[in-house]
Amino acid sequence: MSKKVLAVYFTQTGQMESIIDHFTAPLVTISGTTVEKVRISPLRPFPFPWTSQEFFDAMPESVSGATIDLEPFSVKENKYDLVIIGYQPWFLSPSLPIGSLLQQPTFMALIKNTPVVTISGCRNMWINAQEKIKKLLAAADARLCGNIALVDRHNNYTSLVTILYWMLTGKKDRKWGIFPKPGVSDEDIADSAHFGKTVSDHLQKNEWEHLQTQLIQQGAVQIRYHLMFIERKAGRLFSIWSKVIRGSKKRSALLVAFKYYLLIALCVAAPVILLVDALLFKPFLSKRIKQQKEYYEGVYLK
Repeated sequence: MSKKVLAVYFTQTGQMESIIDHFTAPLVTISGTTVEKVRISPLRPFPFPWTSQEFFDAMPESVSGATIDLEPFSVKENKYDLVIIGYQPWFLSPSLPIGSLLQQPTFMALIKNTPVVTISGCRNMWINAQEKIKKLLAAADARLCGNIALVDRHNNYTSLVTILYWMLTGKKDRKWGIFPKPGVSDEDIADSAHFGKTVSDHLQKNEWEHLQTQLIQQGAVQIRYHLMFIERKAGRLFSIWSKVIRGSKKRSALLVAFKYYLLIALCVAAPVILLVDALLFKPFLSKRIKQQKEYYEGVYLK
């Protein structure tokens, strides 16, 4: 009997659409599964390319988990054997459209008691966003069975330059002919079909318990300690900034302050903090670090 799969996603650039197409291809070609793809859109579209002001203006609501209105959409079935959610982290949180979707009562009812696989495409930090996704899925009584995190594999500072170039110009080429192309590489997007094949195998057996273990073995999620360390610290600070800015009449000025704070924190403070951690703390916390990595690789919520 044919399985029914819903793949729902948001994209501005088309990158996530390409990821979903490659990821779901094995479900159709190998198993004959029916895959329904739904691209969600905000009622009030976000710009692309962004302006700096518009980009940072999305921060407070993204971090706080606020919702926005979405364009009406429909799905063909009342129940699916699997729901795939494709999303991007914004400011270490789910993008506003995806966060809003997961708080929409009709969608929450649709995914109740349903296996869910999440797949993200981002620069390099996805842990905090995925933790928030876990909580939203738990609130909907959905069953998170697998997670794939596709990232820009270049170093933190190179990818910072290229992602800003892409977002602010709309061009996905080599800046000045020197920097690499921004975003998830074409090779990694194409290779996401391997993860789709694994998901397809588990779907046909209706066996989900060991899916994430197999995906981890295939490299579907890879946690680098220094990024995990930075993200854990930054997540708390972003929450403070979000609360201050949302409740202030000086929103524009505070957003400018946050922008420069973020650049200084990433380029100046983070290397110093990482060096201190490497010398004074990390050598004595190997067991704790291992436990943290194992938890973030997984699909369970503490």
